[in-house]
Amino acid sequence: MTAADHQSWRVKKTSIHGDFALSYRVKKKAYDACWCLEYKVKLFGWCVESHLATQNFVPCESFYFILPYLATRMRGDDEIATRIDRGRFPGVVVFSEIYQVTGPVARFARQIASNGFICAAPSSFHEFEPSDPLPYDNDGTDRGNRYKIEKELAAYDEDAKLTIDTLLSLPTCTGRIGATGMCLGGHLAFRAAFDRRVHAACCYFATDIHSHTLGRGKKDDSLDRVSDIRGELVMIFGKQDTHVPAAGRDQIRKALHDAGVTFSWFEPAHAQHAFIRDELSKGRYDAALSGVCWTMMMEVFHRTIKVDLGEREGSSSTGPEHFC
Repeated sequence: MTAADHQSWRVKKTSIHGDFALSYRVKKKAYDACWCLEYKVKLFGWCVESHLATQNFVPCESFYFILPYLATRMRGDDEIATRIDRGRFPGVVVFSEIYQVTGPVARFARQIASNGFICAAPSSFHEFEPSDPLPYDNDGTDRGNRYKIEKELAAYDEDAKLTIDTLLSLPTCTGRIGATGMCLGGHLAFRAAFDRRVHAACCYFATDIHSHTLGRGKKDDSLDRVSDIRGELVMIFGKQDTHVPAAGRDQIRKALHDAGVTFSWFEPAHAQHAFIRDELSKGRYDAALSGVCWTMMMEVFHRTIKVDLGEREGSSSTGPEHFC
């Protein structure tokens, strides 16, 4: 979105963790027939260019926003004025856990945006709840798990498609898209990779792939469709993750290998489920391992969607070299 496109959005400049950021809060209304859905969109931008000679820091607008729902017809008088009209960035869809876009997920998306990406984080359960996050307690867990299997599988895919469509519609997007997510979001990022517009996906402890239990009826086809994946995957599971046991992880890895998908696989020895969630309500957060996984994700995003390296030489016809 550029200043030429939009002139009347209220912009508030803030500082996040001592770094420069642009924070935007917007309310809009989406109309479809006789109903109205009001939602909030949060836009965060942070990208700093350091000039060694002058020690100046110049903010630009890689940004993150929440899209609880994308209606066919939308109205609203709030728009955004940005600082840089010609900057263009790759897009990343950030899928959340069953708790929707919580603080840890929002911070995760901001971190990605701060590295020069446009991030969109859809609220997966907009059919049942507002875009507000569910609490990390028994009630929030029960609601999230219930919604996860009440929502139609096709509706998950539609949300992903509409979010990608929105990123690609932005004049500030380069047209190259990645996806990531944790828990439920890891599975949704995996399914997003079926869309050939997605060049890479990093899936953190993706649940229900091995058991085929995502969505209404608990009969998803995610493993059956792995041959649809044309981009590159990074699959991350803790070895102590009881949600995806060892046999389930082996099943996923074998399906990807047999389908010829380009993927990397990482199983940290002592990590449990949700080990990158940076709050301690369940005592599983591991900052050191989260940093390792972050580096893996940034490497694949930088290589596949931030720069254009072209086709890898000798990747298909000659195979790997077999000498020391």
